[in-house]
Amino acid sequence: MEKSFWNNRYGEKEFIYGEEPNEFLVKQLAKLRSGNALFVAEGEGRNAVYAATKGWQVEAFDYSVEGQKKAIQLAKRHGVTIDYLIAAYENYQAKNAPFDLIVLIYNHTDSKTRKAFNKKLFDYLKPRGSIIMEQFSTKQLGRGSGGPKNIDMLLDIETAKSEFKQFNIDLLEEKEIRLKEGKYHEGEASVIRMIANKR
Repeated sequence: MEKSFWNNRYGEKEFIYGEEPNEFLVKQLAKLRSGNALFVAEGEGRNAVYAATKGWQVEAFDYSVEGQKKAIQLAKRHGVTIDYLIAAYENYQAKNAPFDLIVLIYNHTDSKTRKAFNKKLFDYLKPRGSIIMEQFSTKQLGRGSGGPKNIDMLLDIETAKSEFKQFNIDLLEEKEIRLKEGKYHEGEASVIRMIANKR
């Protein structure tokens, strides 16, 4: 999607995906010892800020300046700091790699860009580092509860296996959930969830 689309959307007064962190992320973070983490296409910052409140050193990126503004505002409100970079997938350069954790929460982009970026993740991650992912599945297409309207930006189990084959995959599932994450993520949804680690 175009940068102007996301700047317009994140430019709305309210936090359009809410201020609370993603439920799957919360459960998985509770199992890990804090370290340094990368949050990809982080938008308004709800997940990155939550991790920072739990002691993580956070680097995040997105190409939306409006998203960055809201994320920094949210971080200040919670008394934490995050290192939030403005970058697209193609020109993002990690400042604090390698990371203990990489978080991919609804970071949808076209499949060509996604595959190229996911190839870089192995080098971005420390040995025994983890990836936490929740993205809309191809079964989400046509539903009104959120997500891209283009199937090329959605994920299925086999594609995830292929794109993360260099990692140990501890969990990979397609799941029906009920979203309640602001006005653009609400209702029954089909998602792909993954936990993976570097060999």
